[in-house]
Amino acid sequence: MRRWTGLLAVAALCGAACDGKKSTDRPTRAELRKTGGATVEVIPSDGQLPYCMLYTVSEKGVIRQLTLTRENRSIRCDANKPVAHTSFRIPVQEGKVRMYIFFSDDRIPAGPVAQQLYELRSQERINAMDLRLPGRVFVETLEFTPEEGGTPVTGTVVGAGGDTEPEGTGAPVLSDGGTEGGGLGAMDEAP
Repeated sequence: MRRWTGLLAVAALCGAACDGKKSTDRPTRAELRKTGGATVEVIPSDGQLPYCMLYTVSEKGVIRQLTLTRENRSIRCDANKPVAHTSFRIPVQEGKVRMYIFFSDDRIPAGPVAQQLYELRSQERINAMDLRLPGRVFVETLEFTPEEGGTPVTGTVVGAGGDTEPEGTGAPVLSDGGTEGGGLGAMDEAP
């Protein structure tokens, strides 16, 4: 009996050590794409749950909700596209941040998530089991260190369909809010 117990213990130890893989291997649910010294885009990976919300917790303890909506709920997050189709600016003076991306199968309210993050802010890692949230929820934790300076990111003209247009297109906005070009804008339509 002892021989089998010892043999099983040695096999288990060798299996864990000899495998060559980390036991913490798991799919990456999102990645950060740096767009400037202190700006970053969050790109969800394929196969994630359809809704997400983003929070940062800085070295100084400041918690920020990045995906704030009118309803204060999680937003739709498409794979391989920046969350909210935008870059997020992280204040340099607050230092390195841990970014928490909460993926869910349904839109969840942001208030309870913020409160629970505040309660758990001293933990090194937070996972979905630490939170009291409805439905299926996955948490991805990424780190980002904002830097001073960097190349400024300039905007571009956005067309009616939301796509960017090549440089040199579009019309400049006049002082009264209208545009050059004579066409009827959304604000100028006849009743």
